[in-house]
Amino acid sequence: MTTVREAALDVLRAHGMTTIFGNPGSNELPFLADLPDDFEYVLGLHEGAVVGMADGYAQASGRRRL
Repeated sequence: MTTVREAALDVLRAHGMTTIFGNPGSNELPFLADLPDDFEYVLGLHEGAVVGMADGYAQASGRRRL
């Protein structure tokens, strides 16, 4: 049986997402624990900074989707 976590990671992979930016709370920690090797997690210390980092990364990498 596929878990919700596995299904979510499969959806992210299907959309070509390899980098996750975030400022996790306690609810997100189980999702991020032992993140598969094909994903990179970038920690930000404030939600506003995380949005800016993710937007800048998307624009600079050319992988921005609307």
